[in-house]
Amino acid sequence: MTEKTILKFGAVENAEAGDLAGWVVVDGSPTMKTVVQHTTADGKVISGTWQATPGTYHATYSDYEFVHMISGRIIITPDGGAPVEVGPGDAFVVEADFRGTW
Repeated sequence: MTEKTILKFGAVENAEAGDLAGWVVVDGSPTMKTVVQHTTADGKVISGTWQATPGTYHATYSDYEFVHMISGRIIITPDGGAPVEVGPGDAFVVEADFRGTW
């Protein structure tokens, strides 16, 4: 049997400032920071931490994303859909074809 590895993330350090590809500011002057903390050998799974200041982005996704909120609040509204509010402790998945505001 192959031994499995547990990867526990520590404090977020060296987060890079800059907007993610496919994200466009539509209200306010938000800034975001992102740090990738682990990538699988085949590059198919990326894990990391994201943080942003208040404001609104329009996001376009090409991949699935699992999110576990640690702090803050987000109202996510799919284009043509109803808003969904998430906060600390909430977990959710954004589908690969998502387009809408955060």
